[in-house]
Amino acid sequence: MNKPIGYWIKRLDAALEAQLDSILARIKLSRRQWHTLSVLSEGAMLPDQLGESLHPLWGNDIRMRERELAALVGRGLITMADDRLVLSDRGREKYHEAQRLVEAARQDLSMGIGIDEYAMALSVLERMSLNAERLAR
Repeated sequence: MNKPIGYWIKRLDAALEAQLDSILARIKLSRRQWHTLSVLSEGAMLPDQLGESLHPLWGNDIRMRERELAALVGRGLITMADDRLVLSDRGREKYHEAQRLVEAARQDLSMGIGIDEYAMALSVLERMSLNAERLAR
């Protein structure tokens, strides 16, 4: 069990993605769709603003972005109002349903881990990430 931190980070990341994909599939959402609903739950946005907010997830793949948005519009989860994308009532309900499932999964994930331990883990990972980024320049 004496594996390097990179091993554990990659293993955790893969497990987290698989868990989230499984949870969201139950309510027929992709991860990108859920993130889109999450961003729009904070308020209406111009399409370009939404694209900027979600760029880390969507990257430069415009076709994928258009497919994900079209799917949400087609299901009546988001609409346009005054040239802005906005959650419909149905979209807000779907977002809250997803939030409840994701929050329950987060609680299950951190079972047996104290608040202080969790905070310390985040702090260590953040500092290591910043160090690695600085050293890569």
